[in-house]
Parts: sequence; C-alpha cells; structure tokens
Amino acid sequence: MGKLAEWIRQERPALFVSDVSVEAATMARLMGVPVVVAAMRGDRGDEAHRLAYDLADALIAPWPQSLPEPDWPGHWYAKTLHTGSISRFDDRPRPVPESGRGPRRKEVAVLLGAGGTHITHQQLEEAVRATPEWSWTFLGSSRADWREDPWPVLCRADVAVTHAGQNAVAECAAARVPAVVIPQDRPHGEQYATARALHSAGLATVRRSWPAAHLWSDLLAEAAARPERWSCWSHGDGAQRAGRLLTELALRVPGRSACARR
Repeated sequence: MGKLAEWIRQERPALFVSDVSVEAATMARLMGVPVVVAAMRGDRGDEAHRLAYDLADALIAPWPQSLPEPDWPGHWYAKTLHTGSISRFDDRPRPVPESGRGPRRKEVAVLLGAGGTHITHQQLEEAVRATPEWSWTFLGSSRADWREDPWPVLCRADVAVTHAGQNAVAECAAARVPAVVIPQDRPHGEQYATARALHSAGLATVRRSWPAAHLWSDLLAEAAARPERWSCWSHGDGAQRAGRLLTELALRVPGRSACARR
C-alpha cells in the first residue's frame, strides 16, 4: 500500500480503476483520486463492499442492464454502467468449418477452469461413458490439457459445459455456444447469482450441482435445442463501452469534484 500511495503521489492519476480490491479503491479515494470499481454479482452488502461501492464515482457491471442484481440500493444503480459481458473473443471471427469431412459425433466442450472446482475426475469419466453419442473435449478440468486458444473448440462445440464465472460465461456467450452452466461455490455467492440470472432469462441450461451420469444424454440434448439468445448477454462491445466511460471520467475538468452522489 505504501508503494501504491507513492505511485499516486508521483503520477497524480486522473482516474483509478480497482478490479474488486476494496483496499486499493479506498487508498486512492483517500488520496483524492476519482475511483471506478469493477462490480461483481452476489451478496455485496457486507461493510467492505458497501464502502467500495459507495465511494466509487462509477461502477462497471459486466452484465446486461436487463438482468440487474436484485438487492442493490438505488444510488449504486444510478452510477453503474452495464456493459454486457466482456470477453477477449468479442468480435473475433469464427473459424471457417473444415470441409470434406464425413459425419461427426456431436461435441461437448468442458470449460471448468484450472482449479477451485468440486467436480471430480470420476464424475467427468462417468458422464463421458454415459454419452457415447457425444465427443468430449476438456478445456479446463482435472483431465484437461492446457490450450492457449480455446476459441476454435468453443466455436465448433454443440454444447459447452461450464461453471458460472464471469469470464467463462462471457467466452461461451461470445462463441454463441449453447451452455450447461453449473455454478461453483465462491465467496458472496457470486456464481449462484450469475446462474440465477442466466436461468431467469433462458440463456443457458442451469443445474445447481453436477448431474448424475444417466441424466447427461437428456441434459445435453436439452441444451443443444435451446434457442440461441446470447446477444442479450454479450453485446460484443463491452470493453469499448467500459473504455468510453473511463476516458470520459479521466478527461473531466481538473479541480471539479468527482464524487458521485452517495
């Protein structure tokens, strides 16, 4: 924190953006720097989160305004920019499908991250054995090989199976791939809140826990048949929307109070 304070003193930034760190946001604001905080879903009513969200000049929420967090106070909403999801793949062209190949089995892409999951290797193997009509590709799980670029796999998949982390959901949405979303336990119920929003809007097939092996055939068929509505979640320009807000705030007239109304 001392190094951060010294950097602020030397550089005199026009704006400070905190990716969920209450401590960093508070330090910057105490030193008179306008602050933007990246918002997260879930129960943020604890004292620390209330402090950060209250002192922020703006909040950036990477989900659509049509699917808000239900328990936020009005003064948070008044200074929130809902960007829709933000993915590294936004506006990336889809790969051209390979031609001249025979019929293939339908493909499942599993995107569960590199850690923090309670889904076991045995559960994955049982799901694979129970669905011989499907080919499974593991992008993130206990049995996955690391792939630097998962985009081609997501684009060719018939269904993605993922947790409800913001980045994983954003990448499925950018690829417009039907998804089975199984939220994982995270602080403040973040992933359960995201899963509820996806379920309420009919954007994904949501299960609260990993299904039994014999349920997977019907579950994958249900997900594959779901109408594609990801454009509601992923506008394709979330990063640009956030960037325009940050530029606007950083270029305000010096000396004018930047404090948002509390």
